[in-house]
Amino acid sequence: MYDVYKIRKQFPMLTNNIKMQNKPLTFLDNCSTTFKPQCVIDAMNEYYTKYTSNSHRGDYDLSVNADTKIEEARKEIASLVNSEVNEVVFTTGATGALNLVAYGYGLKYLKKGDEIILSVAEHASNVLPWFRIAELTGATIKYVEIVNGRILAENLRKVISNKTKIVSLAHVGNVLGYVADIKEFAKIAHEYGAIMVCDGAQSVPHIKTDFKDLDVDFLAFSAHKMCGPTGVGALVGKYELLQKMDPFTTGGGMNSVFKKDGTVDYRLPPYKFEAGTLDVAGIIGFGRAVKFIKEIGIDNIHKHDQELIDYALEKLKDYKDIIIYNKDARNGILTFNIKGVFPQDEATLMNYKGIAIRSGEHCAKLLDNYLDTKATCRMSTYLYTTKEEIDVFVDAIINGGDILDAYFN
Repeated sequence: MYDVYKIRKQFPMLTNNIKMQNKPLTFLDNCSTTFKPQCVIDAMNEYYTKYTSNSHRGDYDLSVNADTKIEEARKEIASLVNSEVNEVVFTTGATGALNLVAYGYGLKYLKKGDEIILSVAEHASNVLPWFRIAELTGATIKYVEIVNGRILAENLRKVISNKTKIVSLAHVGNVLGYVADIKEFAKIAHEYGAIMVCDGAQSVPHIKTDFKDLDVDFLAFSAHKMCGPTGVGALVGKYELLQKMDPFTTGGGMNSVFKKDGTVDYRLPPYKFEAGTLDVAGIIGFGRAVKFIKEIGIDNIHKHDQELIDYALEKLKDYKDIIIYNKDARNGILTFNIKGVFPQDEATLMNYKGIAIRSGEHCAKLLDNYLDTKATCRMSTYLYTTKEEIDVFVDAIINGGDILDAYFN
C-alpha cells in the first residue's frame, strides 16, 4: 500500500516546519526540482565526513572507497533504466547530457543539408544545443507538428526524410505533460538511418523508462528531479555510439596516454566523457536517490501522480474561468491560467498563501503560438504530494481573494 504520509517523514523539507509568507509550505513545483530524503543527504554527508578523496586518482583506501561508491551508483542507474552499466555517463544534468550528444555526436557527424527534428514543446535544453549545432554544421532544424498537445507518429513521418540525421524529443513534455510514444518514434527514426535522442528529464523520475525496450540511442536525465542533488545527471547511450563520439570536455582522468606530439589515447566509454574531478558526493547522492525510488516503485509513483491530478481536475471541473491546457495528460503536471489574470500574478498570490507553483514559459519558449498565450501557470506533483496539498491549491484558486493582497498586505 502506498503510504504518502510515511514517505513524507523521510524528507526534512516536509518535516522541519518550513514556511513561506508565514504560512505552511505547499510545494507544487516538482517539475522544476524535488526535495531530498534524509537517506540521500546522509549518503552525501558520509562522503564528506568519512571518506573524502578524489576518484580515479589514489591507491589508498579512501580513494578506492570513493571509486566503489561511484560505480555502485552507476549500477543503480543502469538498473533503473535497463541499460548496460558502461552505457551510463555522469554529467552535470539533462542539459549537460544533451549538450554532450549535440557536440560529441552532432558536431562530428552532421554536415550541410542534414536535418534535425525537434518539436515546439521542447525545453530549451533540447533546443538551443541543436540550434548551435545547426549553425556550426549547416544542418537544418525541422519541427514535428503537435496535435491536441501530443506528438503523433504520423506527424513525425510527415517531416522526416532521408536527410534527417537526428530526432530529439522529450519523452514527457515539461509544460503539457503528455507521454510521447518514444518507442515508435525511435523505430521511425531508425528506418531513415537517424538517431533518436530522448529527453527523459520528466519521464525517468515518474514513469518506467526502459532504455533497451524503447530502443532510443541516447537518454538524458537529471538527479535533482528525482530526489537527488542538483548539478549531476546522466547520459545513457548505446555503447557503439558512445565509442564513436568525441568527448565534450577533456582533461584528467579521461585519457590513458597523451604525448608532446599531440597524440592522445582516450579511455573507453563511459570514462572518456568524465574529465576532471567528478561531483563525487553528487553521484553518490544520485545513486542513493535512485535506490530510494526503486524501493518505493516507479509504477507506484506514476499511479500516485495520476490520482492527484485526477483529484485536482475533479475539483476544478465546474469553474469556467480556469483554462486547463492538458486535461487528459494525467502525468503529474497541470498547466493552467485564470481568465483575466496574468500568470505571474497568480503565482505571486499562491506564494502569498504558502504555495509554490511555477509561472512563465517554463523554458519552452516555442510553445507560445501553439498555446496562444505567452505564459502559463504550472502545478506539478511528486511522490510525497498529498490530496490535502491539492485541496490547499484548489482553494487558493477558487477562493483566493484579491490578487493585490499578495502585493500590498
